[in-house]
Amino acid sequence: MKIVNGFDLIAHAEKHGLMLPAFNTTNLEMTYAIAKGLNNAKSPGMIQISSNNLRLSDPEAIVYLTKRALEDSDVPIGLHLDHGKSYEDVKACVNAGFTSIMIDASHLPFEENIKEVQRAVEYCHFYGVPVEAELGCLQGKEEDIVVESDAKTDPDMVLDFVNQTGCDLLAVAVGNVHGLDIEPKVDLPLLKKISEISPIPLVMHGGSGIPFETIQTARAYNLIKVNYGSDLRKAFVSTFGVAYDKNHNETNVIELSLEAVENVAKEAEKLVKIINE
Repeated sequence: MKIVNGFDLIAHAEKHGLMLPAFNTTNLEMTYAIAKGLNNAKSPGMIQISSNNLRLSDPEAIVYLTKRALEDSDVPIGLHLDHGKSYEDVKACVNAGFTSIMIDASHLPFEENIKEVQRAVEYCHFYGVPVEAELGCLQGKEEDIVVESDAKTDPDMVLDFVNQTGCDLLAVAVGNVHGLDIEPKVDLPLLKKISEISPIPLVMHGGSGIPFETIQTARAYNLIKVNYGSDLRKAFVSTFGVAYDKNHNETNVIELSLEAVENVAKEAEKLVKIINE
């Protein structure tokens, strides 16, 4: 199956009452593992990569790897730019063949955030690609970026933000966090209030660490997509760590890489099945 357009993927999920897991990749092994996990679960989802990780894997490389990973796939899977940090990154990913985009200008003042999202939306919509934007700010570490403040999404700003930007998905900050070092404290009443105001589906970043029952409850509040990064990275990295602990002279990279693919695929399969129970 070819990489599925983001609008089509969202429509498919809404039609079948599913929530889309979006799993972060960095390289070939993670990309293949995510595709395998989603296929084993027989459930749609997204492979995504952040601007930060594009330093190692450029847009064209990730598109190529994703196409190869999906050659034997029968499950709808999209390719998403996570935390796009610049308009240039957005353009590069759309031009390469990404089917969904996030522009993250949440660190900017409200009006500047709107302008950056508008710019991305104008470009992406011309090519039929949906845009995710973020309102509010999550605590924790997102790869190499550490955020100490906890600025939850203000419901009073939501409708104005969505209407002015024209974005298609809204990532919210409701006590969810990035990484595994801070305990998330998801404010479900706040999420419910935002869902009653927002005319578009919602996204929750920082799925790793959030209790599954919380995620399952959040489905009722127009949550269409939940991001997972740390859980899968931990499964990948620990594969090599365990091997090194057993034998400091371990050098069989190919066998460990194949084992890591299996471990990450199992974790992805487990997560997608649980959140859609």
